[in-house]
Amino acid sequence: MIAQDKIRLENQLLVEEAHSLLDAKFITEDQFAIIKKLLPTPKRQKNILFRLGFLLLGMLLYSSICGFLTLFGLGVLDNNFEMFLFIFAAVGFIGAEFFARQNFLEHGLDDAFIIGGQLLLAGAIGTITNEFELVIAAVTTIVALLSYFRYINRASIIIFCFASTATIAYTMFEMGVVGKSILPFILMLYAIVCCFICVKITINVQYPICQKGLLLVKYYSLLLFYFSGNYLVVRELSVALLGHEITANADISFAWFFYIFTFIVPISYIFYGLKKLDRSFLWIGLLTFVFSLYSIDFYFLDIPAEIYLITVGLLLFAIAYFSIKMLKDKKEGITFRPDRFINSNDFLHTEALILTSQFGLKPEATIDSPMEFGGGGFSGGGSTGGY
Repeated sequence: MIAQDKIRLENQLLVEEAHSLLDAKFITEDQFAIIKKLLPTPKRQKNILFRLGFLLLGMLLYSSICGFLTLFGLGVLDNNFEMFLFIFAAVGFIGAEFFARQNFLEHGLDDAFIIGGQLLLAGAIGTITNEFELVIAAVTTIVALLSYFRYINRASIIIFCFASTATIAYTMFEMGVVGKSILPFILMLYAIVCCFICVKITINVQYPICQKGLLLVKYYSLLLFYFSGNYLVVRELSVALLGHEITANADISFAWFFYIFTFIVPISYIFYGLKKLDRSFLWIGLLTFVFSLYSIDFYFLDIPAEIYLITVGLLLFAIAYFSIKMLKDKKEGITFRPDRFINSNDFLHTEALILTSQFGLKPEATIDSPMEFGGGGFSGGGSTGGY
């Protein structure tokens, strides 16, 4: 099923673990160099800027191939543009196979063909179905999932997340008013199922290569679960999809549930992250909690900015104090102890740079004094006692 060399993919995991050990000073540079030399890995580009550059280069190559085929196919296909889209999509997957055989993995060049093939196939399906959104989303979901397990490309799993959510949404739209009304609850259920499946699969050590993609699905599920029940999102979607005009004295159905949900979910994420020492839950909980404050402020709070900031500051102080009380005695996971797997020298250098730029601190300079001390030859008694 996987197009790349599985041995190289497993070596990539081992090299990443060795690099983390190098950052934590458990092994030396020479030992890491030996490990990297003995374990051949796929051609991967970690630098995001270089990867974007190769992505643009791959898009140029992809478009050149498609343009070349268009010039030779206009007379044969007789302006059948739908067929051209399918051919262009096939070019994308053929190119993805070629780069996979050459051991490219998330390099940039392969990204252009993998992503382009999926998007062009979605466009081709749209042209033959008169832009039927449900069919387009369903086909894109299946193709994106298969592409991820074929090429281990995390961009494909992101496409799968959005396409699968769109598939459920358009399915509910086909059910009319009832489907639109229960859409938030269906999306919550879908997020729970996705998160549960990802947790079960990641526990199984038979799938180490797919761990990162499954983690992305897990994080997406946590965010989807929250935003499916967020009061602001539900209220605005009710106005857009159902055409409900909410007056000043009215509110959406089950408003009390969405009020509680908007705050209880971020707090649960934060508490679970602190209890299980899971940084992902902690960060997602903090971000969603900030959006919860914005959601309530958007509709109900009409107070001066300084009062709002003071209140939020006190609330954050309470959260920080609670976190310190829970973590001060912890020796693993999320603690206040130095983490050997995080290089703190960068933070120290950054702090020194900020102090220097803000306060104009300069290195001490040694100035030669014109006075010769020790002999008493200048207006006073020296070590010899003479004036």
